[in-house]
Amino acid sequence: MTENPSRGLRPNGTAIARAKSMPPWSLLAAGAVLGGLLGGAYGAVKTPTYTATSYVVAVPTEKSDPAAALGFAQAYGRVATQLAVLGDAQVWAGVPVGTLRTSVRTATSPDAPMVSVSATSSRPDLAADMANAVSRALTRHANDAQADTHVELQQFARATKPTEASSASPSVTALVGAGAGGLLGGLALLVRPRRTTDTARPASVPSPATSADVRGQM
Repeated sequence: MTENPSRGLRPNGTAIARAKSMPPWSLLAAGAVLGGLLGGAYGAVKTPTYTATSYVVAVPTEKSDPAAALGFAQAYGRVATQLAVLGDAQVWAGVPVGTLRTSVRTATSPDAPMVSVSATSSRPDLAADMANAVSRALTRHANDAQADTHVELQQFARATKPTEASSASPSVTALVGAGAGGLLGGLALLVRPRRTTDTARPASVPSPATSADVRGQM
């Protein structure tokens, strides 16, 4: 009993035929919908994070000038995340140094002698505690060297407990997912098997010459 070899190729051919018959916009729509669903689900399942920020300002003493204060503010912004400062901050924040190192970021301004200390955590109260602890430790280290730098570091604003999450909401992640899904759908559209419109025509065979035509040519 012989088997028909074309049976194994029939599902593949059917799938290709269906892919060719699909309208072009269907891949874009399917990718956008699927990406939006996955993005929204990710945003809903992911734990929200909160960010709290405190500010310290460098103030020049009588033996210094504002330009020196601006320069030291830039330096303090880089020192704030060093082990010497974080080692003292962990006592007030109640978290290990490793947590502070991965959760705390600093930023400075080229126009103002100010340092911002931001901390991120899944707990809003802990985010504020870490930002304030690092600012306090940084101020203490800076003022210990005030006799040499002639610049005093003062607290400008304490970090408060954030009321809204800083991480993206499910609606935002859904929009991002929909955009990414639509892009993938567009790429799939480029490599999609195209529908062939020109059908192959059989080669024309000349009709046999009659005997009268043969005699005329001789």
